[in-house]
Order: sequence, then C-alpha cells, then structure tokens
Amino acid sequence: MHDLIILGGGPAGLTATVYAIRKRLDALLISRDLGGKTNYHLQLPFVEKHLVITGQEVVSRFANEIDYLEFARVLDKAEKIDRIDGGFKILTRAGNTYESRALIVATGALGQLMNVPGEKQFMMRGLCYSAVSYAPLFIDREVCVVGDSHLALRSTAELARIARKVTLIAPSHGELDSVMGRKILSDPKVEVLQDFRVEAVLGDEYARKIVIRQDGQQRQLEADAFFVELDLVPQSDIVADLVELDEMLRIKIDARNRTTAEAIFAAGDVTNVFSEQVLISVGEGAKAALAAYEYLLERSD
Repeated sequence: MHDLIILGGGPAGLTATVYAIRKRLDALLISRDLGGKTNYHLQLPFVEKHLVITGQEVVSRFANEIDYLEFARVLDKAEKIDRIDGGFKILTRAGNTYESRALIVATGALGQLMNVPGEKQFMMRGLCYSAVSYAPLFIDREVCVVGDSHLALRSTAELARIARKVTLIAPSHGELDSVMGRKILSDPKVEVLQDFRVEAVLGDEYARKIVIRQDGQQRQLEADAFFVELDLVPQSDIVADLVELDEMLRIKIDARNRTTAEAIFAAGDVTNVFSEQVLISVGEGAKAALAAYEYLLERSD
C-alpha cells in the first residue's frame, strides 16, 4: 500500500507529487498526462512565442522530474475509488488497482465547449478558454467573450481594462443584473449582444470571425481573439460520494487543503478555492502535499 496517491497531473498534482517524494513518502501519481491544461497554449498571429510566458515553463521542471522517476507515476486515468481498511483502493481505466493510505485529488476543471462547427479546428488558435491567463496580451485589441455567467462577466471586465473594445455575446440575460453586470453594461468599451448564440467559428490558420444568431438575425463578428467563458466543469465525479461538494460541484477544502473526508486532500481547479492560475495551483499542490505528509506522520507506526 502506498502512503499517498495523487490523482491528476496538472500543476497542482505535479507539485504535490514532487513535494511528497521529497518528504520521502511512498507516493504515486496517477494521471493521463503530465502538465494538464498547461500542455495547451494560445497561439495568436500577433504574438511571438518567445514573448509569451506560459504555464508550461513554470511546471516543466516538475513534469520532467516526475517523467524521469518512472516508479512515481502511472499514465492512466483513475475511474473509481473505494474505501478499504486503512485507506483507499483506486481502479484505473486500464483495469489496474492501486492502494494508498491517503489521497490528493487534483483532477482539475475543464472549460465548457460551445460544440459548434470550427470550434475544435481553431481551439487555442485565436479561440481561448481563459481570459484570466491571457488578457495581458490584448492591449489595444478587439476581443469577443462568450457567456453570461459570473465567469464571463469577470473576464469581460478584465479585458475591458486592457483591450480597445470587448464584445460580450450573452446567450441570455444571465447575471447581467449583478454588480459586475451593471458595471459592464455601463462601460463604453463594452458592447453586450444579449440573447445571441454562437453558430460557428470561421478563420484561416487562426480564428478570425464567429457567426452569431438571434432568432432569425445572423451576424458575423471579427476580432483579434475569442474567449469562451462558459462555466468550468470540475472533474470531481470520482469523489462525489466521498467528500462534500459545493453548488458548482467543486470539492470543498479548508485552509490546509483538507476535504470533509479523513485522509482525502484536494488542490487546484477542482476545489472551491480560487485558482485558475498556474502559480496558485502550484502553491495549492505544495500545501496539499505538506498537509497529507503531516497527516501521515501523525499516524505512522
């Protein structure tokens, strides 16, 4: 039985694994890949690669270390967790089982897709899913944001501080009556197109236009980039019956990354702690590893 199993190989999971190994824990990382969402980078025609600081640069050392330590990682997807005497049993997609005394869940969150023609073709090629990560690149540019929740409104407000113009395509009235919504509606740099839905993404090497429709009215909008800011989907299903989740299905944790279940810790975008930035996830992963280490230390024979 391992001391600790970490689920998820993004910034939080990688950091937690490295810290656990440095504490001489028998730790195992189970993940489909190393790096998570940092493996995907927004490509823009007006930004040279060397001018962009990406999350991959921050986590690459952790990823390389784990890649080298083959005994500490399994490239597979955990699909089921059962409590057993003294810990947990994890079943993976490949049909393998692993046991541990404690768990760190760092399975992340995924952005919702629009599921329209052209989306997959231009994904991360002018079509982005995280304004909080890339907003600084759009000084004096024109951008579009898709969504009507707090996430989309916050992204619009942040981009409006930098960009020349921001167009918000809101499928419904959503949260436009909120404080953030009223601020956006009064911002002269923001145009809100309410009750429009995206039908397609058009472009060449990069996304250049989106097709939107309201009832029978169809329009094409051009912009330097398009941000899809629909709500994030936490990948918390695997522990949904073991720990408490919030209304957004994120894992509830305390200041020490402890969940409501003994011996289960969590870190990164899957939790109810604001993350969405690589450096924050790295810090949360380190905290979770140290908290798990202290938990195991208190219970060692």
